[in-house]
Amino acid sequence: MARNPLNSLVGKYAMEATVTDVGHVTPTMKRIKLVAGRPIEFPYAPGQHVRVQINDPLSMHGLLRPGETLRTYTIWEFDRDARALELRAHLYDGDGIGLRWARDVRAGDPVTFWWPQGDFFVRDAGFHVFVGEETASVAFGPMLRGLDASARVCGVLESESVEHDPPLPGPHGLHRVHREGRPAASSTVMLDAVSRLDLPEHEGAGAAYVAGEARTCQMVRDHLVRDRGWPRKSIKAKPFWMPGKRGLH
Repeated sequence: MARNPLNSLVGKYAMEATVTDVGHVTPTMKRIKLVAGRPIEFPYAPGQHVRVQINDPLSMHGLLRPGETLRTYTIWEFDRDARALELRAHLYDGDGIGLRWARDVRAGDPVTFWWPQGDFFVRDAGFHVFVGEETASVAFGPMLRGLDASARVCGVLESESVEHDPPLPGPHGLHRVHREGRPAASSTVMLDAVSRLDLPEHEGAGAAYVAGEARTCQMVRDHLVRDRGWPRKSIKAKPFWMPGKRGLH
C-alpha cells in the first residue's frame, strides 16, 4: 500500500482533534471547542492562531487550489492539561470554505489543526493599548487574560451594536464603540474613538496592538505615529481581513 506523505506531516506538525462543543458568543461569533487525541506539546503564546485543515491538500481540489485547504482561527482559550482549546469564528456575510466550516461544524466532527503560529502577542511594556473590532477581540481576550492585574491598559473595541459586543476577560476593560450599520471596512468610528483616548505620556514606553480590517489598522497606526508621536516599532498591527481578499490572516 502506498504511504500517504500527509500522515507523517500530521504527526509532526499537526494535531488530530474532535469538536466537543459549539455555540454562539454573539449573533455573529461562534465558539468551537476541540479536544486533541494526544498530549499537546507545542509552544503557545496568547494571541496566536492555528490553521484548520478544511479540504484534503492531496485531493484534486487541494492540488489545484492549495490556498483553499486551510483557514486560520485565533485560539481563545488553551488548556494543555485537558488537551483542549477553544476557537472563535466570526460569521460574516459572504461565502468561503472557512465560513462554511464555521457555520456547519458540529460536536463530534473530526478536525486537523496545524500548530500555533504568529507573533501577535503582548510585549514587555509600561502600558498597553488595544485597538480593534470583533475579529480582533478573539486575540485580545487571551492577551488581556495573560497580563498581570496591575498592568496599565486602555484601548477601543468596536462592534456593530451592543448586542454584538464580544465579552472580554477582566479586570482590564476597553472602551466600547458601535458602528450602528456603518461599514466595518475603513471605519472612522474606531479612529475617532482612538483620537479621544487619553494616552499616557512617554509613548516610547508603551506597546499598541492594532488588529482587524486592514485599512482601518493602517489608519489607526498612522494616527498613532503622525498625531500622537508613537514610534512605529511600538505598534504591532495585525490585519485579519480586507473586503474581497481571502487568506489575509
